[in-house]
Amino acid sequence: MASGELKTYRSKRDFKKTAEPSGAQQVAPSRNLRFVIQKHAATRLHYDFRLEIGAVFWSWAVTRGPSLDPHEKRLAVETEAHPLDYGDFEGTIPRGQYGGGTVMLWDRGYWAPEPGFEPDKAIKKGELKFVVKGEKINGGYVLVRMKRRDHEKHDNWLLIKHRDQYAIDGDNEGVLAQDKSVASGRTMKEIAEGKGKKPTPFMLRRQTKADAVWHSNKKPAEQELVQEAKGKALKTLPGFIPFELCRAVDKPPGGAGWGHEIKLDGYRMQLRVEDGKARLFTRTGLDWTTKFGAVAAAAAKLGDCIIDGELCALDAEGHTNFSSLQEAISNGKTDKLVYFVFDLLCEGDEDLRTLPLSERKARLERLLRRTPKTIRYVSHLTSAGPAVFEAACKMGVEGIVSKRLDAPYRSGRRETWTKAKCRNGREVVIGGWSEENGRLRSLLVGVQEKSGLRYAGRVGTGFDGDTACKLSAALHKVESQSSPFAVSAPRKERGVHWAKPDLVAEIEFGDITADGVFRHAAFKGLRADKPAKEVVAEKVAAARVTAAKSNKPETIRGVAISSPAKTLWPETKDSPAFSKLALAAYLDSVAEWMLPHIAGRPASIIRAPDGIDKELFFQRHAMKGSSPHITLTQVRGDKQPYVQFDTPEALIAAAQIAAIEIHPWNCQPGAPETPGRLVFDLDPAPDVPFARVIEAAKEMRDRLTAVGLESFCKTTGGKGLHVVTPFAKTRAALEWPEAKAFALEMCRQMAADAPARYLVTMAKKDRVGRIFLDYLRNDRTSTAVAPLSPRARPGAPVSMPLTWGQVKAGLDPMKYTIATAAAAFRKTKPWSDYDEGARPFAPAAKKLLAKR
Repeated sequence: MASGELKTYRSKRDFKKTAEPSGAQQVAPSRNLRFVIQKHAATRLHYDFRLEIGAVFWSWAVTRGPSLDPHEKRLAVETEAHPLDYGDFEGTIPRGQYGGGTVMLWDRGYWAPEPGFEPDKAIKKGELKFVVKGEKINGGYVLVRMKRRDHEKHDNWLLIKHRDQYAIDGDNEGVLAQDKSVASGRTMKEIAEGKGKKPTPFMLRRQTKADAVWHSNKKPAEQELVQEAKGKALKTLPGFIPFELCRAVDKPPGGAGWGHEIKLDGYRMQLRVEDGKARLFTRTGLDWTTKFGAVAAAAAKLGDCIIDGELCALDAEGHTNFSSLQEAISNGKTDKLVYFVFDLLCEGDEDLRTLPLSERKARLERLLRRTPKTIRYVSHLTSAGPAVFEAACKMGVEGIVSKRLDAPYRSGRRETWTKAKCRNGREVVIGGWSEENGRLRSLLVGVQEKSGLRYAGRVGTGFDGDTACKLSAALHKVESQSSPFAVSAPRKERGVHWAKPDLVAEIEFGDITADGVFRHAAFKGLRADKPAKEVVAEKVAAARVTAAKSNKPETIRGVAISSPAKTLWPETKDSPAFSKLALAAYLDSVAEWMLPHIAGRPASIIRAPDGIDKELFFQRHAMKGSSPHITLTQVRGDKQPYVQFDTPEALIAAAQIAAIEIHPWNCQPGAPETPGRLVFDLDPAPDVPFARVIEAAKEMRDRLTAVGLESFCKTTGGKGLHVVTPFAKTRAALEWPEAKAFALEMCRQMAADAPARYLVTMAKKDRVGRIFLDYLRNDRTSTAVAPLSPRARPGAPVSMPLTWGQVKAGLDPMKYTIATAAAAFRKTKPWSDYDEGARPFAPAAKKLLAKR
């Protein structure tokens, strides 16, 4: 049978010439499955019989139309799936187009499979029994597939009327005599001539009564309603209901009959409302109502019900963010959290779990119409799963959850619910941790297998000062004298502490080795809602396995990455190893933010073909065989062209040649001879605490502000900070010597005012206890490491742009690595006003010179 992708349907039609719908229109869900029968005067007159199943109409061409006589067996030729909005199409298909001729909406209404018949499975087996309730035909029918002959291109079926109160023996053609449209009241001739009223909508009408059959020729008071599906009668609400859980899959299902929801990143919670009191329970049945008072208060008005959903915090982009949820709970600030709901298990005196998901969600949506935004309904898409998944990943969400729309609710892990993740994230059990000088450095984590807890690597990033303190306190409470790891256990090293396997952590990771060790892992938060025994090993997509059987090339944005598993940053006690593929994936993830600061500017690069612990190469000129994605740009006075990175593909090409660091000129884009910004490098002596560097950055900011310049701060990927000020383009050409002189004078004045703290010379003997104000980045061919560029240093740190609000006590530059920087940037949006901050040079220079 045709799938929900509608490829065949669309390939046969030119929508510039035919008024038939393309399927792009979203059709609202209905309590009951819908059907339409369209009388179609094409090459041969026939009746198109269409049943709504999942995302589409499954369709058959019934040559002589449906019959009310059980003795009649009508030939039904299976055709391609049609979009749901086709159920409102009535008109003329132009001659020369596929199916050219007149189409009438002959009948429409609702249908349901008979008990024991699941549409997908029944059609695959070749027999579907069902009942319909329309305006012209009613009662039971069966579709039976015939054996296909060698010359036949389509499956042929028989459409047979069941014997019931609607059957009429011998009435072979009587029902077909009712030859007016149920949507417009027009005849075929009137439709062909374009006369009469337009058809009233059915599929696209406003769902005021989702269970009502639309009788266009009757008054609303005479509308006949389909009996709403009822759940099992209840005297009282049941107790806690164990959740239905998802199975992890590499790819979402692509066929019809599935609803696809955005995967949420929060705490799964069951809401129970009874006698005006709302309570919230975790997946283990713990009562967490007091933690989420705002949600409970909003839910108390719903009436008696049990709802399944996810409690989440939202970031600035509206995405769910688990770290923010953890922080909100820790600080007791949960009023802004949102409870996203996706299933209704009980309502009033009914247990709805035996009803199809489509029915449960339709009732849930109606139940929530007047609730505040604290509680939100999770809608679903019925488009093909792979297309929904691709779109979700482009949006930057975690993934999608796919659910069978015709399935009941069953506790436990079922095939009817699946999850496919865009970002690599999962839960792990903490089996130990390492410390250095009393400071938390990394977590030792594992997953459950039949033989016990298997070691799955270290998690060395994702802790800021406050999180590290709270996490350390929790770890010391479960400290153990023996290792909990039964499989692939790590050795006990200096600074390592074992832990009872009680704590569950949520992590993100870059990839996973063939033997199941997480790489580039970052801590997101503890999961108090999930027992450690449930954290079992999951199947991981093959594309995420880096220690592959063969080191075959990978492709990102069409750029081939050879030896993708080659280690560029070796593992340390504080950090996992990072591969060439991890570098390429990171540069791809930050390209849109990084390129505005490097595109159009000649650059130098530092390459580490064999990793940062081997020989490094400095390169500024193009080499033989350079990637065509990397721009070659000529500069005055140099016979050889410089390399330049102008596109995302160029950044991937940089990763391919193991270009770990990118250092662009500080010119205006496309104008190497014109200064575009100043970079002040605050480089502390080894004995200077980082808090002093933070103070220096703020002082430099204040001095720049005093002369009318805006400034921006970033980490260097090491022990210092960069303060950057952009220049506006003006008619008066700014020369490099002027820019450098300005930078020197700014640093000289700052050092003169506090000679015990700052200096402007590089002599090591003079630097003890002081910060070198490096102005030398501001000459014509001088460079500074690009914003978001990685560094050739252990742990894969990056030069991270910051908001000035982040430049404060507790700032840890080393927490920004190729594993964490993209997520951190997306959350805070630093430098978003960089272009607006560009100021003219001349007025600032005049004010600075006046301060001499």
